[in-house]
Amino acid sequence: MTIAVIPGDGIGPEVVPEAVATLEELGLGLRFEVLDKINAAAYLATGVPMSEEDFAVCTGSAGVLLGAIGDPRVRDPWYARDVLLRLRFELDLYVNHRPVALLHDRLSPLRDPGRRAVDCAIVRENTEGLYAGIGGVLRAETNDEVTIDTEVNTRLGVARIIDFALSVATRSVCMVDKSNAVPRGGGLWQRCWAEARARRPDLATSHLYVDAAAMALVRDPTAFDVIVTNNSYGDILSDLVAELAGGVSTAASANLNPGTGRGLYEPVHGSAPDIAGRGVANPVGAIASAALMLRQLGHPEHARAVEDAIRAAVARERCTPDLGGRLSTAEAGAAIRAELR
Repeated sequence: MTIAVIPGDGIGPEVVPEAVATLEELGLGLRFEVLDKINAAAYLATGVPMSEEDFAVCTGSAGVLLGAIGDPRVRDPWYARDVLLRLRFELDLYVNHRPVALLHDRLSPLRDPGRRAVDCAIVRENTEGLYAGIGGVLRAETNDEVTIDTEVNTRLGVARIIDFALSVATRSVCMVDKSNAVPRGGGLWQRCWAEARARRPDLATSHLYVDAAAMALVRDPTAFDVIVTNNSYGDILSDLVAELAGGVSTAASANLNPGTGRGLYEPVHGSAPDIAGRGVANPVGAIASAALMLRQLGHPEHARAVEDAIRAAVARERCTPDLGGRLSTAEAGAAIRAELR
């Protein structure tokens, strides 16, 4: 079983090796193909974000483990789009699944101890919405400049993401939109939601507008099990929930197509160029993303073991400074593997 590995930019080449080493520690016989030409340096030299050969490796792999894409030397937004969004769109990875759980009480910014135990998931539609790239510019860089970004919602896209959210929930699902201000797309979400939740009377279901959802998450994130929403709202809310659970450095994500089994797994933190090369980047998000991949590949017991090892290392403050420890990136990864053994 081959895993395509894209270290990418910034801290990606620092945290991804820790995720790979953790997977190797499990002895599952996974084979890793490192695609070290998908990064900003290669793009600046060749003008090619991702070669067709590398894309073919990704499409033929059991999963893609990605570190980060983004570099301040590259001002062209199409570089990141032609890597990350190409993989999401062309592989039809329509689910962005971001489970979030508080690793230790000391990491929560919430004052009330009873509301710190965050354990929920944001299920975000991943191939439509404002990020579909439909729009244009008229009279660019003049005083009469006009820019248009179009939000796209299809019945297929909305219905299947809601169905996925209902399939992974254990207690409840909250659908989040802004249908009071965005009536056409919001109306489609409302109709699909009404049809889907009628098929799951065993689950508690609710609806919130996105601004109300943001307030409710800060007030009491423990009230939520699964939140399902569109691409842009999900992007924002998932970062909010990650911060409530200790910070984006610990947050993992899976981009999935449940029908084909394809998946792209990446930490949420991005390339963090301000700390790249210093050895202080937190590997937890990358290692937790690898655990999500294990679960999708049919190894749930190994995924749980990795997640338990992360919690144990963090509880003992065997972690990087952002979580209260004193370890380097490599030392923090080794500490997790020591707990795993």
